[in-house]
Amino acid sequence: MGTSLRDQGLAVKAAARELAGASNEQRSGVLRRVARELAEREEELLAINSAEVARYTEGGAGRDRLTLTPSRIASMIEALVNLSEEPDPLFELVDERRRPNGLVARRIRVPLGVVGVVYENRPNVTSDVAGLCVKSGNAAFLRGSSSALESNRFIAGLFRAALVAEGLSESGVSLVEDVSHETAAEFMGLTGVIDCLIPRGGPSLIRAMREHARVPYVLDGDGNCHVYVDAPSDLDQALVIVVNAKTSRPGVCNAAETLLVHRDVAPEFLPRLVEEMPEVELRGDEATRALVAATPVTEEDYAQEFLDLILAVRVVDSLEEAIDHVARYGTGHSEAIVTTDEAHAETWVRRVDAAAVVVNASTRFVDGGELGLGGEVGISTQKLHARGPMGLRELTCVKWVLLGEGQVR
Repeated sequence: MGTSLRDQGLAVKAAARELAGASNEQRSGVLRRVARELAEREEELLAINSAEVARYTEGGAGRDRLTLTPSRIASMIEALVNLSEEPDPLFELVDERRRPNGLVARRIRVPLGVVGVVYENRPNVTSDVAGLCVKSGNAAFLRGSSSALESNRFIAGLFRAALVAEGLSESGVSLVEDVSHETAAEFMGLTGVIDCLIPRGGPSLIRAMREHARVPYVLDGDGNCHVYVDAPSDLDQALVIVVNAKTSRPGVCNAAETLLVHRDVAPEFLPRLVEEMPEVELRGDEATRALVAATPVTEEDYAQEFLDLILAVRVVDSLEEAIDHVARYGTGHSEAIVTTDEAHAETWVRRVDAAAVVVNASTRFVDGGELGLGGEVGISTQKLHARGPMGLRELTCVKWVLLGEGQVR
């Protein structure tokens, strides 16, 4: 008889306690070993992944997310090496105070425990999440999708072997290989096993998580991201930013989905933008369609995360109107303004409610690796317990330590 999901989870739980007590050298050593193995066995992984991509029949961004390339594997390796060199986040002193009675109260960082991640396609997530979890002293309990099962199994296997080589339990990185919907629902309900659940996927996964989760979770939500081109602004700079935010990798959560343009600059900016990215379908309001070729935009378009070469466009009369649009349609992920007015930039920073606000740069920088976190397990659009890209420190919580000399209350 095979191991039940709860039994597998209990082994992960035991491994989490072991990882929490492991040295930084052991934990970092796991990452270095996996990085070396990925480099040496790249062709083997590419062959496994290519077969999965060939079997993949769905359209949209899924194929791109499933596909591994030499450059993406190189990025995985680089992320692991960089993480291995990061300072140890565990037992870091957050703050300390001495009470009038002489009692010393400290807060230190400790691991969350078992981090459960449910994700679709993206085999690179297996490496990124496992690396972040091991480095931060957490066990990684992973449930990927059927489309990437073989790639995920290969990568998780490298981590399990590396854990054993460093004298740690292989269950510190554990992959659920039953990819049925029923098992996903059971996984989300593993009370007493999973300390923090992170879903990484589309709306259907988020709905399933809301229905079935019985453990604490962090919502890695939709990325309906906006770029607002203000008046005044440097239109050459704005052009480069918008093209990058939309086209560099349209199938990811930090890609721009809606462009807001001030009416004063729209007549010059929009025709230039169309010329720069002819492959992008524009869906615009009446003012946009008076300036460039675009299909009529709908309310649903403004609320949608396209994850494709489609951009909703609206011409606005003011900064205030742009902020109101973001408040109505945004998902709290990443919101950018391009402006030469410092007061407008400051207003955007203060008043736009999102995990990340960006001034005069692409939304594509809202990423754990780009922000120097060494990677991320997801980008939280919640406000508790983490917000934005979740790196090493976001995979810890605090523990109070009280140091006394016999004090009683």
